[in-house]
Amino acid sequence: MFKGLDNSSLKSCIFKVNVGLRESNQGAYTPKMVSIGPYHRKNPMLRPMEKYKVLYLQRFLKRQEGLDLESCINELEELKEEALKCYDDIEDLKKDTSHTDQFLQMLLLDGCFVVEFIRELHKVYPPEEEKIIDTSVGYIFDQLTRDLMLLENQLPFFVLNKLHHMTKKDDELPFAIMAKCCFAINLPKTTPAALLEIHNNANAGKIKHLLHLIHMSWQGNPNTDPTYSWRILCCNPLQIIRSKEKKNDKGNKINKVIIPNATELSEAGLSFKSFGNIYRSLDKDDDIGDTSLFDIKYENGLLKIPCLRLFDSTESNLRNLIAFEQQSDVHHRYFSDYATFMDQLIESDKDVNLLRQKGIIINGLGEDKEVTRFFNKIGKGVSTSAGFYDKQGYRKIIEHCERPWNRMKANLIHNYFSSPWVGASTLAAIVLLILTAIQTVLAFTGGVK
Repeated sequence: MFKGLDNSSLKSCIFKVNVGLRESNQGAYTPKMVSIGPYHRKNPMLRPMEKYKVLYLQRFLKRQEGLDLESCINELEELKEEALKCYDDIEDLKKDTSHTDQFLQMLLLDGCFVVEFIRELHKVYPPEEEKIIDTSVGYIFDQLTRDLMLLENQLPFFVLNKLHHMTKKDDELPFAIMAKCCFAINLPKTTPAALLEIHNNANAGKIKHLLHLIHMSWQGNPNTDPTYSWRILCCNPLQIIRSKEKKNDKGNKINKVIIPNATELSEAGLSFKSFGNIYRSLDKDDDIGDTSLFDIKYENGLLKIPCLRLFDSTESNLRNLIAFEQQSDVHHRYFSDYATFMDQLIESDKDVNLLRQKGIIINGLGEDKEVTRFFNKIGKGVSTSAGFYDKQGYRKIIEHCERPWNRMKANLIHNYFSSPWVGASTLAAIVLLILTAIQTVLAFTGGVK
């Protein structure tokens, strides 16, 4: 039972996605074009991309005179033990020496593919040569960048950084900056600007893999932003809007309350508004937005939510960022909180229609029911960060919905004006009632005369 037991996998950072998250959409965690790392390397459907890995390896070796396969393997040999600890459930690679040799070859081949592909996106390749992969074909770029953001399709970042430095030119950008700029266009703008300094040795060592780099791009930096703690604890909407716990005035009794959906909030007099520009422009070098996807604000009956554009790759990107949060030791689960919040806000196609009309959602998936399915499933089995349940902020929106006039208004709209036909019938009944009352008064006054 205990023979060969290795607890190093308990400290891994590149996981297999757990069953609870995977069961709602297994395909969102599976590569479609390229395998990176040990988990999907035996998938026969991904073999066509292996020849491109060899071509990228050849280009990598040409970058520096005297560089060959043996010297590269020797460099990676120093990182082998640390790299093996990054993966979970690869005991066969850890025990068998022949398998570890294959592991080093995989690190080199897959690592050169990732480094050279990202360099190619930045046009860092010999001018007399053409691109090895033509990313001007939209679906190729989308599929490859999608696959490189999968949690199960990662290489340790220190391996990628090592390969980059082995052939890096003096005027070449740090690898973290190059990678961040390539993947940021798949999601809204990243924040904060302090991330631009992440390439220094102190911060680069904290990056676990490419997906972690993208996740880091979205979080505040407590070392460079003095308002970070205040914003996260007091103004993060995902901590303000919803809580399942609330103490009453008499003591410690806890009541479980769920935030109403978007339609019910609207019926209670709460307004919605889209704001900010969170998407980077491809023709500009700046990719730091004037707001964040998570910068949702509630002020005096107005709920302001940044616009989210939904594409075919959005679900896979968000799901893998959520899976990384759920299975790692990150302090703030931004994407998990966001998914939970949107899941509660969207209950039906009617809620999607409302948010779409307000510019909060741009639907590139098709019908509204696809968006409803997207958010209802993406929040399944997801646990939020501790700060998500903020009682003080929670009371603000709940108190708005519980005010007598707002509650009465919501009930009136829900029961008598829920659709144009119901509203027309209600108005007709009111007019008929008024006319009947007038007729009764006239008949009474006439009788008196």
